[in-house]
Amino acid sequence: MSLPLALTIGEPAGIGPDLALAVWLRRSELGLPPFYLIADPAFVVRRASALGYSVPFREVEPEGASSVFADALPIVTLDMTTTTEPGRPDESSALSAIASIRRGVRDVIEGRASAVVTNPVAKLVLYQSGFGDPGQTEFLARLAAEFTGRAAKPVMMIWSEILAVVPVTIHLPLREVPDRLSQALIVETGRIVARDLERRFGLRQPRLAVAGLNPHAGEDGALGEEDLAIVRPAVEQLKAEGIEAHGPLPADAMFHPAARKGYDAALCMYHDQALIPVKTLAFHKAVNVTLGLPFIRTSPDHGTAFDLAGTGRADPGSLIAALALAARLSRSSARHPVAAA
Repeated sequence: MSLPLALTIGEPAGIGPDLALAVWLRRSELGLPPFYLIADPAFVVRRASALGYSVPFREVEPEGASSVFADALPIVTLDMTTTTEPGRPDESSALSAIASIRRGVRDVIEGRASAVVTNPVAKLVLYQSGFGDPGQTEFLARLAAEFTGRAAKPVMMIWSEILAVVPVTIHLPLREVPDRLSQALIVETGRIVARDLERRFGLRQPRLAVAGLNPHAGEDGALGEEDLAIVRPAVEQLKAEGIEAHGPLPADAMFHPAARKGYDAALCMYHDQALIPVKTLAFHKAVNVTLGLPFIRTSPDHGTAFDLAGTGRADPGSLIAALALAARLSRSSARHPVAAA
């Protein structure tokens, strides 16, 4: 029997627990692979009761999850109590979210799970607890180094069947982007994207479209020098290394249907340049995939939605897509093992 997926609880006051329960109830209809939820069992029982869901549970170790998945939601127990209520994070929120991520990563690295799927967290809640990383992606890279002894460079890709995008700079104020952008950063990101598209997604010669930073990709310097001085040399370097990269391209013309046929992933220079088009085109089906790690990690591409927590109205589409993609990438990696980053 194949290894199960490890699913984290995310922010327990958010919609992550609701989605996990809703998806398990539809397991046969969706044909999803076995997964286990890393959580405080008593908390999950309370949330299921609040939602009116009849969900049997079984506390297991990861090795036992697949055998019980058809009949009960497998739970790998966190050694802590989660006290939060829907929409109301408390002092247990960040501790539970962090411990669940840590356990999921450890299970995957130890070969007890095939991939980790992370439910959304609330960054402000984490920061208020003293969490020192910018987000889950950076925390995952730190855990990878801690558990393997090798540094990893994480790259966020938002993937859907119709569009995959990678922001080269991520959570930065827009005014800081030009100062943080560099030829080296674009090249390093492009290398990781090309490598993982080939090894994890099975693309023989991945095609990268590289967006310009400025309107119209700078108009040959008339609208800013960054595209001539930084982006274009990075694209040329990627080409020289055998990577099929094109750019800098005007971002406003990269995402219509005909343009999307010409590439497998778009490298964008800042957060919204990447996320606006993919969320417009595939809001409930897009998946956050972390490239550059020595394990597979996917996540729904949405937030905690505190206002929907406990109501049963949250759309599970992105979590369904994240679980399906994690299983797909696990199968691909089993055929083509990925070297450590």
